[in-house]
Amino acid sequence: MTDQQPYQQYPGYDQQNWPAQQQGYDDPQAHLQYTQQWQGQTWETSVQPPVTAESAYTPAQSYEGGYPAPPAGGPPVDPGYPAQGAAPAVDPGGYPAQGGAPAPGGEAATAYGPATLAGNSRVTDAQRARLEGRSPVIEPGMQPAALTALLGLLLSGAAAVGTYALLVPLVVLQAVTAAGWFRLNGMWPARQGIALAFLGALVSDVALLVAGRENAPAAILGTLGVWVLLCLVLQLRSHADPDERMYGLMATVASAALAILATGHLGADPEAVTVGTAAVAVAVLARALPLPTPASVVVALLAAAGAGVAVGGTTGMGAQGALLGAGAAVCALIGHRVASYDYPSRFVHFTAGVALPLAASAPAVYVLGRALG
Repeated sequence: MTDQQPYQQYPGYDQQNWPAQQQGYDDPQAHLQYTQQWQGQTWETSVQPPVTAESAYTPAQSYEGGYPAPPAGGPPVDPGYPAQGAAPAVDPGGYPAQGGAPAPGGEAATAYGPATLAGNSRVTDAQRARLEGRSPVIEPGMQPAALTALLGLLLSGAAAVGTYALLVPLVVLQAVTAAGWFRLNGMWPARQGIALAFLGALVSDVALLVAGRENAPAAILGTLGVWVLLCLVLQLRSHADPDERMYGLMATVASAALAILATGHLGADPEAVTVGTAAVAVAVLARALPLPTPASVVVALLAAAGAGVAVGGTTGMGAQGALLGAGAAVCALIGHRVASYDYPSRFVHFTAGVALPLAASAPAVYVLGRALG
C-alpha cells in the first residue's frame, strides 16, 4: 500500500487538485468527512521506551565520551550533562564524599540517575551501597569511642563526688543526645526539635532533684508523658505536609525520650552509676578495636564485666559489679549499633555515636543498681 491509497477510497479524489479543494470548502462542516489516517509509529512509541519500575532507576547506557546516548531521532545531549553510573567517592576514613567532591580517580560523584518520563528520585548513599553489595553500616570508630569513654569516666567520677557534680556531665550527655538523634534521622538543622528535647531533659532533671532519688521513676515517666503530649500539640499546629509532620513528631518524641531517660543516671544509686558508666567506657573502647563484629562484641562484654568487678571492688559492690557492667554494656552496644545505621556521617558519629551508648545504658544502670544494691 502506498501513501496515496488511504485517500483513493473517497470518490472524486484528485491528488493534484487536493490543495484547491481544501481551500474551497463552502460548508464549514464538509471537511469533517475527509479523515486522515496515520500509519506508522508516533513519537511516543518510536522514541520513548516503556517506563517500568526497573527503567526508572537503571543508569543510562553511555557512548564514547561518558555521556548518555541521545535518543534516536532526538536532539543531541548537552555535553555538560554529568556522567551517569559513577560510584560515590569514599574518603580514607570510610565516609562517603560530600556533594560534588572529586573521587580518588578524579571523577565527580553524582547522586542522580537518568531522566525518565516517570521522574527519578534521589538515590541515597545507603541505597547505593546496598545496590553495590556494600554494607550501609559504618561504625563510629575509635575517636568517637574515645569521647564516649571520656564522658563515661566523667560520669563515673562525678557520681562518686555527689549528685550536683554528676549533673554537669549529665547535662552535656543530654544535649549531645538530642542533637545527635535528629542528625541521625537526617533532620538538620532542627533547632526547635533539639531545643524541645533538651528542655524536656532539663525539666526531668529538676523534677528528680525536687522529688528525690526515691521518686525517680515518677519524675522521669511523668516528664516523659507530659513531653509526648506537648510534642503532639506542637506538631498538630504545624502547617507542614502530613507526612512531614508525622516524621517530625516521631523524631522529636524519640529524641526527647532518650534525653529524658538519661536522667536515670541521676536517679540511680551513686555506686551503680560509678560502676555502670565505667563499664560502658571500657566496652565502647573494646568494641572499636579492629576485630570482626562477633568477636568485638564478645570482647566488649567481657571487658565490661571485668571493669564492673574492678570498679565494684572500690565501691563495695564486689563481684556483683560484673553483672551490672555486663548489663549496662549490652544496652550501650545497642545504642552503638543504632548510631552506626544507614551510612551515617562524621557529625552523626561525633554526636549520636558518642551519646547513645551512655544514654541507652541509663535504664539498665538504674534497674540493676536497685536490684543489686
